[in-house]
Formats: sequence, C-alpha cells, structure tokens
Amino acid sequence: MGVTVTTPVYEGPFDLLLDLILREEVELYEVSLLTIVDAYLEELENMQEYDLELATEFLLIAAILVELKTRRLLPSSNKIDPDDEYGLWEERDLLLAKLVECKTFKEAASQLRELSQIASLSWPRRAGLEDAFLSLTPDLLEGVTKEHLREACLRAMAPRPSIHVDLEHIAPIKATVVEAVAKLLEEVPKTGVVSFKHLTKGLTDRIEIVVKFLAILELYKQGVLEIDQIDSFGEISVSWCPEAEFSDMDLLDIYEG
Repeated sequence: MGVTVTTPVYEGPFDLLLDLILREEVELYEVSLLTIVDAYLEELENMQEYDLELATEFLLIAAILVELKTRRLLPSSNKIDPDDEYGLWEERDLLLAKLVECKTFKEAASQLRELSQIASLSWPRRAGLEDAFLSLTPDLLEGVTKEHLREACLRAMAPRPSIHVDLEHIAPIKATVVEAVAKLLEEVPKTGVVSFKHLTKGLTDRIEIVVKFLAILELYKQGVLEIDQIDSFGEISVSWCPEAEFSDMDLLDIYEG
C-alpha cells in the first residue's frame, strides 16, 4: 500500500499511526482507536478532494487493529482455528513491517532534507580557468615522438617470458600406483594370504605406504584381491582370489590413464 502525501504534516494512515505510536510511546496493541479515527476524520475535513485509496488504507489498518485488540481484550472460549490465528499474526507483522519501513523512509528523507539545506548555502564556481592560467595546463604529449610510440607498442606486443616455478622444495615421487599394482600382482599370488604390514615392510616413506594401500584397494575393486580385518584398527590381511580372470596389461592401462 502506497503512502499519499496530502499536507505538509500528514502523509497517510501509516504515517499517522507511526506518529501516534512514537509520540505516545505505546505498543501497537495500546494505540487508541478513537484517537486514530478522530485524527483521520479531521484530516478528511481538510482535504479538498476525497481520496478513495487513502480511505481504503485506513480501513484496512483500522480493521487489523480492531481484531488484534478484540482478541487481546476479549479472549474467546471457543477453539480458534490455527490458520485464522496465523493469518492474524501475519497481518500484524506486515503492519509492523510497513511502520518500520515508513519510519526508515522518514528518517532518510530528513537526512536528505538536511543535506539539501547545507548544499543550498554553497556557491560553486561555474566559470572555467582564466586566460592567464590556461597556459599552465601541462601538455601530456610533450616530448613524445613517433619512435617513442613505436617502442611502447613493441613492448606491449612482445611475448612475455614464462614464469619459472621452483619445485626443489617438493619431494620427488618415488612410487606410483602402477608400479605398486605390478608388484602386488607378482607377490600376492605366491603368498596366498599376506598382511598389509608385511606388504609395506621396508617402506619408510609415508607416500609409498599410501600408494601401496591405494593399489590394494584398486585390486580389491577389480575383484582380484580380498581384504579382511577382524578387529577395529587390527591387522589387515590381503588374500588372492584364484578364480579371478584378468589381463595384467589391461589392468595397468587403467592406472596409466
């Protein structure tokens, strides 16, 4: 619902209700409906032309306030429909939101009015530079020749050197999943059942241990190995599946991709 400006001191029912609440420092429930109606009727008498939209806004606000005050002052023993109750609270919240919005715009308008009054006291210079100062403007192209422009163009179009990133601080990769898979395919069929601890025996680098574990997981996914762990955080045993059929090179190609 819009706010209609009619007089310098009155800006519609929302503004009137907001002024009453702020001036009397009362809650929305405690606003006197008689005061609102009297103030509204007085404003109608001062209007030169009757505004139907303004009247509709006022009637809607008055209806919400009447229902809110009735529910509070005259509690009913009948069971209230939750949907009706929620609808009433929603109308109240919308009304409060409109009041807050109205207050925000009024404060912003007050700030703009103050800035406008301050600006009206200033007298900006509208004329340009005097003739005596025109020659003092620096010539930005002074001393610039065609050769200078050519050199600048060549510098802009020249290919930039590639940035070299020093990788000496990164440890080199000593093991790959492909190599770990190949070694498992060679070792596990001979042992049948072997522990993960035995498979990683002699490995000191954590990366190598992780690579070995990833290789075991991949072979398990392919149905080549079986993994068993009886207890939580217990020893992991790896066993060979004799019924598995696969091609070594085909399996390695998966990792090379």
